[in-house]
Amino acid sequence: MVKAKKHLGQHFLNDKNIAEKIANTLTDSDVPVLEIGPGTGVLTNFLRQKPAPLKVIEIDSESVEYLRATYPDLEILEEDFLRWHPYGHFEDQFRVIGNFPYNISSQILFKVLEYRDKIPECAGMFQKEVAERVAEKPGSKQYGILSVLCQAFYDITYLFTVPEHVFTPPPKVKSGVIKLVRKEDFSLDCNEKLFFTVVKTGFNQRRKTLRNALKSLNVDQNEETEILLTKRAEQLTVEDFVILTRNVQQ
Repeated sequence: MVKAKKHLGQHFLNDKNIAEKIANTLTDSDVPVLEIGPGTGVLTNFLRQKPAPLKVIEIDSESVEYLRATYPDLEILEEDFLRWHPYGHFEDQFRVIGNFPYNISSQILFKVLEYRDKIPECAGMFQKEVAERVAEKPGSKQYGILSVLCQAFYDITYLFTVPEHVFTPPPKVKSGVIKLVRKEDFSLDCNEKLFFTVVKTGFNQRRKTLRNALKSLNVDQNEETEILLTKRAEQLTVEDFVILTRNVQQ
């Protein structure tokens, strides 16, 4: 049996009912699926029963060996998802799912955002705190960079909470399953690269008003931005950040 490795943040899901429930979060579709970090293949088994073509990406050689023996027909990419790119593996759109390692779950979401033109749907299990943060609305301390950037391009639903005891070894925290569905129009009415910079800069000094936090970016003060600049980053919606981005002097 595969041994969970702490440095990879592995906690293997051992509850088949929950695995099936996570697999069922994906929309019925023939758009290919990429499972990140399948480990011992508990979720993989249910994904294989879906109509969509399935590939898995796994960095742990012991898990890869186990998966090859268990599912000989499974296409396995033995790579690090954070360094991987889809070209050559997926011609067009693909969906992402997984029981994501807690130590890289935010980085996985940033990677999904990087390939948002190719990824119409993402579902998976995160540390509960991260899952809640991604789905959080403006006005709370949990609302942050990930919340704004994910919500700019995806509609996000917090689906259900998963207890610690259904994993081997059990983590010290609860998990949460969320689903991201790309918006029909996922282009922003501003320079998107600059939008990322404005959001990150605003939250990097989240206790300051945006007039001070964004000082280095030279935001025009006018009727459109005047009130926004008196607020803190956590009080702004995606649309508010778009307005600020459009008013950055370039």
